[in-house]
Amino acid sequence: MEDGADTVRAAARDRLRAAVVDVAPVFGFTVSFGLTHHLAVALVLAFAAGAGVSVYRIVRREPVWRALAVLGLVCVQSLLAAQTGDATNFFLPTLMVHCVTATANAVMLLLGRPLMGVVIGLITKEGTGWRRCRVRRRAYAKGTLVILTGSLVMLAIQLPLFLSGQAVGLGFVDSIAPLVLALDVLLGWRVYRRAVAEHHCGTDNHRTNGHIEDHLNDLTNDCVNDRMSTETSPSLERILP
Repeated sequence: MEDGADTVRAAARDRLRAAVVDVAPVFGFTVSFGLTHHLAVALVLAFAAGAGVSVYRIVRREPVWRALAVLGLVCVQSLLAAQTGDATNFFLPTLMVHCVTATANAVMLLLGRPLMGVVIGLITKEGTGWRRCRVRRRAYAKGTLVILTGSLVMLAIQLPLFLSGQAVGLGFVDSIAPLVLALDVLLGWRVYRRAVAEHHCGTDNHRTNGHIEDHLNDLTNDCVNDRMSTETSPSLERILP
């Protein structure tokens, strides 16, 4: 359990650090558009920031797909904003990602497969073994509910800004969204750990195995007693008149 906890904490810290870097294109776009109100200038600065983030990731020898993913997302955002001439459409892809994430969390929670447990199972290479433990299932459900609540709160702020065309306000909210969601995930993990407390799945297995062993012993004793009774009956018949 401790090794898994260390792995999850390391992954969360890495994601939090990445979130701070990944907001550079959005922050650059928002500040430049807020100061100049020129979409072309904002798009150029956003692309430059995205290229800088990609180079930073490559220098740190991170996977190439991560470096290209940031630049690819900025290109899609810029294309949407340029084609429509609406700065708020720059934030449409990330808004859709947040909607899909919140929906997936809600659906998986209703299906009894909390998304937090699924993701952590993949990180720790445990798979779906946690589902055999009722305590951990409930704990993952509580942690997922915390993450879902944070996602819904962010969407409740972002959607009205997007629909009303407030690009600058939406940009600043979108700039802090990855940081807020990363902290939300850490809070969900804390809730999970507190719900699990000192529970160990091995304890339940030990008790279950003990019950099975007692049941088998009872069956064995019954069989022995039946056999002794069967062997004793003919002897009594020969002795008794």
